Amino acid sequence: MGEVLRIDGLKAITITDQDGVILIQSVLDDVSPGMLEPAISTTFAAISEQASKLGLKKNKSIVSLHELYQIVQFNHSPLITTLIADANANTGVLLDLETELKDVIDTIAVALSERH
Repeated sequence: MGEVLRIDGLKAITITDQDGVILIQSVLDDVSPGMLEPAISTTFAAISEQASKLGLKKNKSIVSLHELYQIVQFNHSPLITTLIADANANTGVLLDLETELKDVIDTIAVALSERH
């Protein structure tokens, strides 16, 4: 997960389950600990589920902007990928990381399914 150092402004990448349990992460030291709270992933999972119930089809991603950070999340059910970046980071580049991270996410999803 060396992606953090390669993308300007990217501070953290986490892959969690839908309960917010961090399975893998890469985080720079200057990320506020509150940005890594499990509630961020669990809220996204709940919002994605509600959006699909409203007939908006399956929600694949969401971008949230905060004062200092932007959060880009991808729904790879049962996994959620969260990217935390500076507020002024290039959102398009962050969204494009979904494709690059797909192999890692697929590997983790297979490993989790084999454990159950």
